[in-house]
Amino acid sequence: MVVEGYSGVDESMVTGESLPVEKNAGDDVIGATINKNGSLKIKVLKVGGDTMIAQIIKIVGEAQMAKAPIQLLADKVSFYFVPAVIAISVLAFITWLILGFSFAFALTAFVSVLIIACPCALGLATPTAVMMGTGLAAGKGILIKNGEALEIAERITMLVFDKTGTLTKGKPEVTDIFELNHQPVLRLAAAIENNSEHPLAEAIVKKAKEQNLSIQPIKNFKAIPGRGVSAVLNGQSIILGTRKLMIENQIDTLAIEEKMAELETEGKTTMILALDKTIIGLIGLADTLKDNSRPTITRLKAMNKKIAMITGDNRRVAEAMAKDLDIDYVLAEVLPEEKANEIKKLQAKGEVVAMVGDGINDAPALASADLGIALGSGTDVAMETGEIILIKDDLADVISAINLSAFTLKKIKQNLFWAFFYNLAGIPIAAGVLYPLTGWLLNPSVAAAAMAFSSISVVLNALSMKRYKA
Repeated sequence: MVVEGYSGVDESMVTGESLPVEKNAGDDVIGATINKNGSLKIKVLKVGGDTMIAQIIKIVGEAQMAKAPIQLLADKVSFYFVPAVIAISVLAFITWLILGFSFAFALTAFVSVLIIACPCALGLATPTAVMMGTGLAAGKGILIKNGEALEIAERITMLVFDKTGTLTKGKPEVTDIFELNHQPVLRLAAAIENNSEHPLAEAIVKKAKEQNLSIQPIKNFKAIPGRGVSAVLNGQSIILGTRKLMIENQIDTLAIEEKMAELETEGKTTMILALDKTIIGLIGLADTLKDNSRPTITRLKAMNKKIAMITGDNRRVAEAMAKDLDIDYVLAEVLPEEKANEIKKLQAKGEVVAMVGDGINDAPALASADLGIALGSGTDVAMETGEIILIKDDLADVISAINLSAFTLKKIKQNLFWAFFYNLAGIPIAAGVLYPLTGWLLNPSVAAAAMAFSSISVVLNALSMKRYKA
């Protein structure tokens, strides 16, 4: 983490991003990236096997060793294929002897069938393509943890995006302060939020500091996940949070409903401040969209993917943002512990769901989804839970991950087709089925060369993936 200084850092080796990334005090930096033009004083937080480079190597290595579900098809076929081939070779041997041919002739057919049918190509078909696919993805800043993720990504029918920090920059700013009876709303809100690490809290405290307001100490601070915070200041109880939190504390919200509706219609998150169970004002905050949010949603919809947004925010705010992004499905006012249940409801309707998120509160939903996609800028918990990690924190990489997965799966199917086709065509020829018509019996050495060629063709087809263009 940068302790002090300012510079541009080249992170292209890790993220694939060609432009230097600006770094200030408090920003994270990645080991093995290059400081370009400034001076940075850095505090080391992770070493050895805990560093990002080590984790990337570990994830890519595990993914390349993992089996995709489609590999099970090849394994199952091989399970029955081997005894079937032995039976066919024995049958060919006995048939030619019965037909009066020499022992050497029958033995040649027997050996040729065994050699040409060696299922090497079947065994190589999937792992070679998975290795190339995960390697290509890593080069583009996309970490795919296993072969199963590759296969599921291609079948996704609905993507569910977390709002704050995923579709938005996660750095909201205070836009409106509404005071009733000239109460010091911002000062009181900053006092209570100074103990919270939530992005909305940081925005409120930042605004108070900009106005040089003194932040008073509080007692009995309590965070209510998905709703707000409460504390005691100078013997008075303070509650700051959602409409739902006010209702739970029997606080009448009628006095601010009109103003709140106005702010929420503008897509602003609105927090209510109550002092001794009496509402004294509102704070409106806006979180700007990430640059790639809108084009990514547009492109995914063009790919016939359904798009949903999930958030703990007010429904009116969520729907305003969804309308701006042309998102059809809105899951609003969802508490962190409820996100996984919402994903399961979508799955129950027959959707193959991918969840895209970045926070600790997204981890259960990432785990419950058919495919969890975590942003590299997110928490360690989210990245540990997700099966695909977007290191660059670029939503456009969601599209890249889906397209690359589809391309890899296509190559796996091509490899399996040629492996199966080769054996189906080669075994009868090796058994001598063409001999009555051509007088030609396959020599075991030719069968060995053909068997090797089948394996080489599968590997070459996988290596051709290097020419992949996004």
